[in-house]
Amino acid sequence: MREIVLDTETTGLSPQDGHRLVEIGCLELFNHVATGKFFHAYLDPERDMPEGALKIHGLTTDFLRGQPKFADKADEFLEFIGEDQLVIHNASFDMGFINAELKRIGRAALPMARAIDTLDIARRKFPGAQNNLDALCRRFDIDNSAREKHGALLDSELLAEVYLELMGGRQPGLVLQADIEAARSPGADTAKVQAQARPAPLPPRLTDAEREAHEAFVAGLRGEALWNAAKS
Repeated sequence: MREIVLDTETTGLSPQDGHRLVEIGCLELFNHVATGKFFHAYLDPERDMPEGALKIHGLTTDFLRGQPKFADKADEFLEFIGEDQLVIHNASFDMGFINAELKRIGRAALPMARAIDTLDIARRKFPGAQNNLDALCRRFDIDNSAREKHGALLDSELLAEVYLELMGGRQPGLVLQADIEAARSPGADTAKVQAQARPAPLPPRLTDAEREAHEAFVAGLRGEALWNAAKS
């Protein structure tokens, strides 16, 4: 199953107010595992960058001037996402901007049915809690220390980890297989996959009566019983 984790940065909150996309970041998941394939582009919004948006992502008007326009990257973007589902945090925001840009160049809109909204999942799973990306990273102990400002590709990477946790965590079979392969590799440190010795032995679970009944049963066996041989 192929899924695309997607994030955008913009000049503001609404395309209806003339705001534009300035960055798109996507990465590919296959069966909930990142494949390493990604799409990333900075985009010239053909307008100035408001101070409020600049504080969020740090993308200046001068930096974006001369970057490709959305029309220049649309085919590459659409080819990368294909027909697969899109994993987005607050999907209506990103889909609204993407579809506004597609409409601007005469292309068909992406249906909202393609979007898996991780914000909606988080709100249902943790009602009343903070469910922005930073809060979810803290909840799931995901390292987001590199996120000094928002960035579409970095946020997609973090969101992929959050999405995995929201869907129930890493598949145990995948973790086990990774540990087995690591242990088999030449020079591998197998200490991480070896069983730890129990600090104190478990107390015996047999009662005295059960032990006496077992000894009586063994004594009545014909021939040499293995239990008796072990005692000799």
